[in-house]
Amino acid sequence: MTLRAALLLPLAAATAACGVNSVPTAEENAKARWADVQAAYQRRADLIPNLVATAKGAARFEQNTLEGITQARARASSVQLSGDDLADANKVQQFAAAQAALTVAYRPLQEAYPTLQSQGNFKTLMDQLEGTENRINIAVKDYNSAVQAYNTRIRTFPDAIGAKVFYGAKPLTPFQAVTPGADRAPTVDFGNGA
Repeated sequence: MTLRAALLLPLAAATAACGVNSVPTAEENAKARWADVQAAYQRRADLIPNLVATAKGAARFEQNTLEGITQARARASSVQLSGDDLADANKVQQFAAAQAALTVAYRPLQEAYPTLQSQGNFKTLMDQLEGTENRINIAVKDYNSAVQAYNTRIRTFPDAIGAKVFYGAKPLTPFQAVTPGADRAPTVDFGNGA
């Protein structure tokens, strides 16, 4: 073994134990976990308004259909025809028109019944809200774990030597909610007080 090889071998072993590879690996892992946190928040920002709009639209259609039926039923019930009125063609025609209007009001409900979706859309919305918040929580937890591992690595021997000498490494900041209540899911408002 040459003198040069004899000197380089311990130097290589010393630098390998000084975090030359492990410090940037840990830092990149923490940055990747931070990107996951941002992606989870972006998913929530993109997804939730669209789901709310979908649920609102389905609910509005169903509400309009049911209001139409209720109004038609009220009109049909308000037109009374007694046995004595059967000779009056105008009263019979009014009664028949009110009943026909109720039949017409039922038609959209009958046609839409197999696909009435507001209940399903609201359930989907609730499931997605829960799933999104879980994703965010997991992403934040994973990021904070990666930051803890990186910060521990750059502060403990022997990696602390390489972290300071080769990289000038500084501790990363764990994620913390900065505003009161930021740890809670956003309020979903359907504009009806519910």
